[in-house]
Amino acid sequence: MIQGIQKMTFTMEDYFRYFPTSPELLKWGLALSASGFTRVPPHSAYPPARHPDDYRLDWNHGRVIEALQVVLITGGGGWLETRAMKQQRVEAGMVFLLLPHAWHRYRPDPESGWVESWIEVRGPVVDGLLGRDVFPEAAALQRGGIDQGIEETLNRIHLLAGADEPGDQPELAALALQVLAQCARAVAGPSRMSRIRRAVHRAERYLNEHYREPVGMESLAAELGVAYSHFRRAFRAHTGFPPWRYVIHLRLIRARALMAASNATLDDIAAQTGFSSGFHLSSSFKQAYGIAPDPWRKTLMTEAGGSPGS
Repeated sequence: MIQGIQKMTFTMEDYFRYFPTSPELLKWGLALSASGFTRVPPHSAYPPARHPDDYRLDWNHGRVIEALQVVLITGGGGWLETRAMKQQRVEAGMVFLLLPHAWHRYRPDPESGWVESWIEVRGPVVDGLLGRDVFPEAAALQRGGIDQGIEETLNRIHLLAGADEPGDQPELAALALQVLAQCARAVAGPSRMSRIRRAVHRAERYLNEHYREPVGMESLAAELGVAYSHFRRAFRAHTGFPPWRYVIHLRLIRARALMAASNATLDDIAAQTGFSSGFHLSSSFKQAYGIAPDPWRKTLMTEAGGSPGS
């Protein structure tokens, strides 16, 4: 009997490819503009020939590019230096990110060479991530790239991008976004959640499962081992609601779904969602959304092309 699933292995061919980035491709918010996989033997010229002139990398001069590049080193070693980071040793398993408009230079160790697997991405999604400092310049080089699954995702990109007929750009864009998510996890490092944050996450999960039931918030905080005043403040910072208002919020979300999907009365819906009565539901609904349930329901049906009694 098979005890586990073996990781698929295959021989990756060296290649590189540059894609035109059109507005049509950027409708997904992110486009793969280049990708490649290269084995650089010891004592060989770097970078390999045939790359476009604007992508050439001269160690003495360095380079600036306009897109975001992710480079995973899967064998050998070398060096990386960026505007924000002094020259650092790069070892197999490390991933580094080359940020747009930031000076950098990198090269393999002539004694060992290296194996590099890389992609280049651009688009509004990339700009948003960089604007929110998801990838700080000072954290450009990270260990654990292979452990985060980056190698597997890059290999899937290479299989599509390196084919005679490259795969669909939306699929390549989705895989490139997955690489960025895996890089963000590597940059963030191991999660060290505080006691109060752990309590908030546990409370949020509990309330999502028990929103129909009466819950004593001070008792819940005590069960989670935190002071209620701290718990309430942290819960509001995380969800935007005080704990009890969060329960009302969950009940109203479910009530809205039932109103939109059925002709059930407010009393029936209230009984299904934890409100004491249809009046209580109606009052909470109007306070939250600025409109009573019946007019909201009629407007919803009219906009959807149905009739209020259908």
